[in-house]
Amino acid sequence: MSGVSQDLYEAMSTLRAVRRLRRDPIADDVLRRILQAAAWAPSGGNVQPWRVVVVKNREKRRAIGDLYQPLWQKYAAGHHEHLSKLSGEVLAKQKRMLAAADHLGDKLAEAPVLLVYCFNPANMAITDSNMDRPSIVGGASVYLAVQNAMLACRAEGVGCVLTTLLCAEEAAIKSLLKIPEEWYTCGVMPLGYPVGKGHGPISRRPVNELAFADTFGNGVVL
Repeated sequence: MSGVSQDLYEAMSTLRAVRRLRRDPIADDVLRRILQAAAWAPSGGNVQPWRVVVVKNREKRRAIGDLYQPLWQKYAAGHHEHLSKLSGEVLAKQKRMLAAADHLGDKLAEAPVLLVYCFNPANMAITDSNMDRPSIVGGASVYLAVQNAMLACRAEGVGCVLTTLLCAEEAAIKSLLKIPEEWYTCGVMPLGYPVGKGHGPISRRPVNELAFADTFGNGVVL
């Protein structure tokens, strides 16, 4: 592999969800590079049916944080109850993750930048919209931009994590940020320089549990 490829693989394998963020501002040129990376992402028909509101205003960040906190507390309750079923290193790992997530639940507004991603379904070829299952195809034209932005954050040393919980408060977010009626929200990404190490090795299922040879569930691919 070339040096560039090695850098990319390193970024992907260390793109950790960073939830403890400093209040230090992020320079405009850094933000511009992160947003440019998002703009490079592919989308259906190259339409780019997404937009992002870069929220730096303190009062708006506080309002979004106030919406997020009860949503997180409700969502996290089940995870905290689940801890009683765990032990050893698995328990320790889950406790660390939940502690960081609880911290973000209380401190979301202190992240110096919140990226609020929006989408317009009228500009999407949502080919599974009439199927008898949840529709997800439209997300392919949005979340690739989100992933590009996250990888750029990794390259810039900026911590980030994506939350979709605030979609439950879409009406309030749209009003706060003056998002047009035909546009909707699909995620919020707090950005900030990490407290502590930030990005680092991640834990994921091995490839051989995720990829199959020719038919679903069929043995080892590689």
